[in-house]
Amino acid sequence: MRPLFAALLFLAVSSCASRPTLDEAALSRAGDFAAGVERARLMSDVEALVASHREDTPLDCDLFEPSQIDTARRPVCNLTRERARQLVRERFESLGYTVTTHDVADPRFPTSNVIAELRGTERPDEVVVVGAHYDAYYSGADDNSSGVAAMLEMARLASGRRFARTLRFVGFDLEELGLVGSTRYVQVLPSEKIVASLVFDCIGYRDPTPGAQLGLPGFPIPDTGDFLAAIANEQSGPRLEELYVMGSRMGNDLVRGVRVPEDGTGPATGNLMRSDHAPFWLAGQSALFLTDTANFRNPHYHKDTDVPSTLDPDFLADVTRLSAAALAFWAEGPRP
Repeated sequence: MRPLFAALLFLAVSSCASRPTLDEAALSRAGDFAAGVERARLMSDVEALVASHREDTPLDCDLFEPSQIDTARRPVCNLTRERARQLVRERFESLGYTVTTHDVADPRFPTSNVIAELRGTERPDEVVVVGAHYDAYYSGADDNSSGVAAMLEMARLASGRRFARTLRFVGFDLEELGLVGSTRYVQVLPSEKIVASLVFDCIGYRDPTPGAQLGLPGFPIPDTGDFLAAIANEQSGPRLEELYVMGSRMGNDLVRGVRVPEDGTGPATGNLMRSDHAPFWLAGQSALFLTDTANFRNPHYHKDTDVPSTLDPDFLADVTRLSAAALAFWAEGPRP
């Protein structure tokens, strides 16, 4: 995940609008689907992804200017992704998906987004996307093996089941170098009908200690790092409201949300566009960004101490359950 800087300024602007009324039968199906999330599987996938990064060869430092190398913000000499990409593909294939890749043969930074799709049975041209970047600095437990593990667990639950809309799971490449893979992905699908997107980036770190959550003076941001930040623009605002309702019904009150004006590109909101949801916003597509706030909470962000033992498995599981419920609700399933 790229640094959020002042992004949390806007968490105080959680929508106060009346919550939508959602279909009870659909909510019940979504809740039953989400109940299948297994904490042990999530952490096993985190461990496997971390091992893949530890065993990999980092990107060649000669690709970067000397001023870009090993800064505290972007330690580019410690960026890996080849083995994580292979692991994501193998997991998708083991679940029975036909896996494709979206490849761009750029001479300096080629990318390969890994895609698993479950075709909708009634409205296949309407798509629900779940995305997470698989490249990481150092071991990358929170950033972003936590997000990739959630995506893989949701793909496991959906495998072999029927949904009205198409489900698409995407492992994005080279987010850490500037949203490279996700930008290229969106560029080739400019007019696709995306009903909803969930983008995960750092969703496994919780610290309820007062003062653990950093913010800026004068803004009523919680000082305990025990919430999930959900960031939407105007287009994806309705999905944020629906996420609140689903969380309430599930007894899951993790979400603290922000709905930024218009498409999210205004001068005051640029710092909210530092992960793979941003290219969707710029293309006029719906996307919700879910995060534990990364460097505003996690002291291990972009460091070699970002390891599985620092994560909170219960928090990661709760985030994944809520996300799985949203996926099922928006994709209208599972069908009998």
